[in-house]
Amino acid sequence: MEQKTVYEGKDHKELERRMLAEKRLPPGQSATLKWPVLHYGSVPRFDPQTWDFRVWGAMETPLRFTWEDFSALPRSRITSDFHCVTRWSRFDNHWEGVLFRELLRRLRLKPEAKYALIHAEQGFTANVPLSDLDRENVLLATHHDGQPLTAEHGYPLRLIVPHLYAWKSVKWVRGLEFLEHDAPGFWEQNGYHMYGDPWKEQRFEDDQ
Repeated sequence: MEQKTVYEGKDHKELERRMLAEKRLPPGQSATLKWPVLHYGSVPRFDPQTWDFRVWGAMETPLRFTWEDFSALPRSRITSDFHCVTRWSRFDNHWEGVLFRELLRRLRLKPEAKYALIHAEQGFTANVPLSDLDRENVLLATHHDGQPLTAEHGYPLRLIVPHLYAWKSVKWVRGLEFLEHDAPGFWEQNGYHMYGDPWKEQRFEDDQ
């Protein structure tokens, strides 16, 4: 996959002008050079001895990966932009991890599996259509910009879905539940949009 050039300036207004010119800044967003920390609840503790990743639902056989199992999966790197529903965008993020398609090759999904409910620590969930996960730049990330994710940004595992608002890029992921029908996750049950397209400003449930 083609790698974008990382912006190395220090002026976020200059960056914003450039991203507008390149049509990479969605409406209602502002460019940032920082990476703000936003999440609901506390930061969970990671124990590699007890951590696991489960996949279940509309599939032939449920799967479970230990941390050792997951770490042995083929790894990839992508570069993508990141748009938060709170109206900031961070550009040219370098991610490393396991492509969703790499995981998908190991799953025997039933034909009726059309949606996924992403499960994370502390009972957090988010819904994403399977067709939006089955893309070349969607991955389960362990690293960001050449370093392991910090605990505050989702270590050890964070789903990255670049074309949707970042609440769909769930931190501290622990599993995927495949469904026949769409079902709201945590923020969707609390008034956020079911889909979350930043280019259509689908922030809340009443947004078209």
